[in-house]
Amino acid sequence: MRILFIGDVYGAPGRQMIQEYTAKLKKQYKPTITIINGENAASGKGITEKIYKGFLDAGAQVITLGNHTWDNRGIFEFIENAKHIVRPANYPEGTPGKGYTFHRYNDLEIAVVNLMGRTFLPAIDCPFKRADEIIQEVSKRTPFIFVDFHAEATSEKQAMGWYLDGRVSAVVGTHTHVQTADERILEKGTAYLTDVGMTGPYDGILGVDREAVLQKFLTQLPVRFEVAEGRKQLSAVVIDLDGKTGLAKNITRIQINDDQPVSMHD
Repeated sequence: MRILFIGDVYGAPGRQMIQEYTAKLKKQYKPTITIINGENAASGKGITEKIYKGFLDAGAQVITLGNHTWDNRGIFEFIENAKHIVRPANYPEGTPGKGYTFHRYNDLEIAVVNLMGRTFLPAIDCPFKRADEIIQEVSKRTPFIFVDFHAEATSEKQAMGWYLDGRVSAVVGTHTHVQTADERILEKGTAYLTDVGMTGPYDGILGVDREAVLQKFLTQLPVRFEVAEGRKQLSAVVIDLDGKTGLAKNITRIQINDDQPVSMHD
């Protein structure tokens, strides 16, 4: 079992990188499943049905979300029927959509779980307790469990990694848009990365036009944030799992940008 996970797609530049590189990455790495975090895909906030379907057409099997899940109001019109999209599972009971899903490939099945942290983010239900509930349920069907933990604080992400070590295949962080260099396999066999990074503008600040962000820091006055233009980047991770135990054997970061070009097979 091999997982390809592409981090936080931000606006049109991020969608362009998905269109340009997903097929190439799949050809090179031959993943069993391709997962994309798309919570910033619509102009930096939220996702639309058209974008969701575009990601599926590009080769993704599951789309995860995060704290910007509801920013594009159109999501309420399609999320209940979107079989391949998951929003944070620790939103309160009754929230539209689902927090985990299954994907089958031949005789293998993997559960994809989306959770959101609470440090510096909205105080929703406890992600640790919700993780316990979900793992108890999905482990009856499969040992392959991938967790996208959408959180701000590195401490909370590391805590989740250690909390789930040996119980899930991988815990990969999203949200902060900056790829971390701490990929590892934890003591009991769970692959871990604090943040996979962002797919979108390379020369902005977290995807936003940098002049606006600088103005905000310099003046503390309200400014309008726009998606940055110019050069682009793609951030991803590939994780190999043991076919019987579901635990990780290898984890590799991917970073594609003008300073770190990656040679793709033709």
